[in-house]
Amino acid sequence: MTPEGQRERLRAGTSAGTGGGTSEMTEGQLLAAVKGGDRRAMRSLYDRYAGYAMATAMRYVADQDDVHDVVQDSFVKVFTTIGRFNLRGEGSLKAWVNRIVANQAIDYLRSRQRLTFVSDVPNDAEDDSPDVGPVPPEVLTRLIAQLPTGYRLVLNLFVFEQLSHKEIARRLGIGEKTSASQYNRAKRKLAEYVKDYLKQQER
Repeated sequence: MTPEGQRERLRAGTSAGTGGGTSEMTEGQLLAAVKGGDRRAMRSLYDRYAGYAMATAMRYVADQDDVHDVVQDSFVKVFTTIGRFNLRGEGSLKAWVNRIVANQAIDYLRSRQRLTFVSDVPNDAEDDSPDVGPVPPEVLTRLIAQLPTGYRLVLNLFVFEQLSHKEIARRLGIGEKTSASQYNRAKRKLAEYVKDYLKQQER
């Protein structure tokens, strides 16, 4: 399977059931109201995207208390910087919020632990893409959170943020080869987790 196919399969596996509150307002209307200081609109923005933000943070951060801290810090940044955000079409506000959450999660992890990465690429890694179809989204999110931190960061950035290994290397201060190695190792480890989960469900 191509790297893009692997990305899409994992993204699809975690995309269901992560929505927050719904609203009849478009993102443009919501953004304008928030920029105008409407507190109800601020609450609506939080309700609409909190579920997505939580799901994103849970893929990066293993500890539940830390997840809540990351989400809280993320929305503080959202509301303090939203005045500089320019909408680029419906969906771009959600993407911006999720990007802030991902960056906050990475910064949170880097500030609290020494991240280690390996640079050797395992053999036949392309044959170990996890079959996530039968796995519920919330379970897949939990399995991703169980990956070693270095694996988890690169997998999230490559699959969900859709960064190239060159961009990931620049973001994390590592080499492109190291990024590719971390992704392949993450993929293999996640495949093991998925297989173990599916075996447990058969009992």
